[in-house]
Amino acid sequence: MAASIDAPTASLAVALEHASKLLRSRPELAGRQAQEILDVVPDDPRAKFILGSARRRLGDATAARAVLEPLARTQPRSADTHHELGLTLAALGEGEPAIGALRRAVTLRRDMPDAWRALGDQLSLAGDGEGADLAYAEHIRASVNDPLLMKAAQALCDGELAVVEHLLRGHLEVFPTDVAAIRMLAEAGTRLGRYGEAEALLARCLDLAPSFTGARHNYAVVLHRQQKSAEALVHVERLLAEAPADPGYRNLMAACLASVGEYDRAIGIYEATLRDHPDQPKMWLSAGHALRTAGRRAEAIAAYHRSIALSPGLGEAYWSLANLKTERFSDAEVAAMEDQLTGPNLEVGDQLHLHYALGKAMEDAGSWEASLTHYARGAGLRRTQAPYDANDTSALFERSKALFTTAFFAERATGGCTDPAPIFVVGLPRSGSTLIEQILASHSSVEGTIELPDIAQIARRLGRIGGQPDGPVYPEAAAALGEAERLSLGEEYIERTRIHRKLGRLHFIDKMPNNFSYIGIIRLILPEAKIIDARRHPMAACFSAFKQHFARGQTFSYDLTDVGRYWRDYRDLMAHFDEVLPGRIHRVIYEDMVEETESELRRLLAYCGLEFEPACLRFWETERAVRTASSEQVRRPILREGLDQWRNFEPWLDPLKDALGPALEDWR
Repeated sequence: MAASIDAPTASLAVALEHASKLLRSRPELAGRQAQEILDVVPDDPRAKFILGSARRRLGDATAARAVLEPLARTQPRSADTHHELGLTLAALGEGEPAIGALRRAVTLRRDMPDAWRALGDQLSLAGDGEGADLAYAEHIRASVNDPLLMKAAQALCDGELAVVEHLLRGHLEVFPTDVAAIRMLAEAGTRLGRYGEAEALLARCLDLAPSFTGARHNYAVVLHRQQKSAEALVHVERLLAEAPADPGYRNLMAACLASVGEYDRAIGIYEATLRDHPDQPKMWLSAGHALRTAGRRAEAIAAYHRSIALSPGLGEAYWSLANLKTERFSDAEVAAMEDQLTGPNLEVGDQLHLHYALGKAMEDAGSWEASLTHYARGAGLRRTQAPYDANDTSALFERSKALFTTAFFAERATGGCTDPAPIFVVGLPRSGSTLIEQILASHSSVEGTIELPDIAQIARRLGRIGGQPDGPVYPEAAAALGEAERLSLGEEYIERTRIHRKLGRLHFIDKMPNNFSYIGIIRLILPEAKIIDARRHPMAACFSAFKQHFARGQTFSYDLTDVGRYWRDYRDLMAHFDEVLPGRIHRVIYEDMVEETESELRRLLAYCGLEFEPACLRFWETERAVRTASSEQVRRPILREGLDQWRNFEPWLDPLKDALGPALEDWR
């Protein structure tokens, strides 16, 4: 029953206190109490705040806004009011006003952990990852009271990550179960790109405190960033069970689903979230990627255009249109991109994407030198974000050749998982691997998946097997694997990739091109797997990779000399495996597949132990999700037009020719 409010001021205070306490558990009663107070004291700001908050909690954000916006104008110094208004505007899908209100709240009172978290969620939804990270760091800072943790949290907010690590590692030696400290240390590791370490810390955090929601969200993000989206889904589902309307959780859920091939579900979440938050350009962009992969090309194009309309400087949206490979920009769109590049304060990521998109536009127009200039500028900017040392790659491949000899494999002739399901397609990106996958996936016994990260993850983890973090790394660590370990790792790969196998077919394709680096471990743990080397003329393959902006990895591709040297090292490593594993690797020359499609296709199927099926010759009719840059091209019959496109740029490609050296002639 509502407390009486016709008594003096003391009774009013009691009624307000009672209504405030009801907000969390019984918002409907809190709202009724607040309205009764306002019937007697119409301008009481505390009652208005409770009424607005109650309405939001009951799902009526429009009614909440009608109360809170006027209240915020009359109470401009009330941090709580701006916080509540920010939450209300967020619920209405008004991202920018919500961010403004939440920023006002934390400016007025910095120690508001819930407001910082809400601000981080909104910034993440808006695609401001850096701003979101800073807001989440402030959330951590505002959540702790221990002086040392407060100092560490402040250092985290200031980006002084070495200070954070120094303070927290010493603290955790004394207090090893301090979950707030563990989470902060994990956040520092995440920012430094040490995702494996952050993952281990957050797993420990959740073991100690399973209800620590902030740590669970961090854990899911770290798993997803490592392409462990199947594992991340378990945690995102738990987060959504507690907060089903949280846009940050929904966005992460959709991204994870897309990563494991659940495109229809991912698209459904994007569509539902965009109905509630229609002014989020980065979410339209993500939705466009999912739609494109699912083959819904027209809808993908519309989503990319919507992103641009909301954020004209969003370079990735322009590049996404260019990356369809089948779209041409209008003169107005080219002028808009050029105009954006001359504007102030354009982020590096937007700049490089605009240069890549303009490179494609100039190439389509036949302006070869201007096109190459834009590609080179985009690549140069990307290189600053993803440094690469060609010497490291050469050394790795030399170590692989030294270890994986004929005698090495002869001594390990048994062991490993003998499941014949995997078909690996390896090589340089842009060398025809997607075409090979599409042809094979048109066979009734083969399922196409995606570029799976699991082999690389297993190889990188080898040095940590047996609890020896400072032990040998790949490839040397592979020498210590016994039969039981090789069997276990092979079975682990089969189990981890099962989530991508939707059709229950006998074989599936893993077309991560970089897996050629790991042929040694593939042979040890999956001795019956098929390995197909997709190869293309080195000038065509290397230049195509150079002018392609990859979402992740392929850091060798942003310099003509580096990409040429990488191709040469790749060729030499594959020649080594041809020698020590004779007959185990099947090579498909892209140019031969284009010119002699049926005969090359029959050779390919025979190597895989598959009967010829006519559907493989009409591969473009096969409906399936394709996530690579060639997604639109493999939905059409083979065309010769792309074979010699590099020759248009030949006058400027001497650095690539010099890096390739003898491999330019002896490349098959």
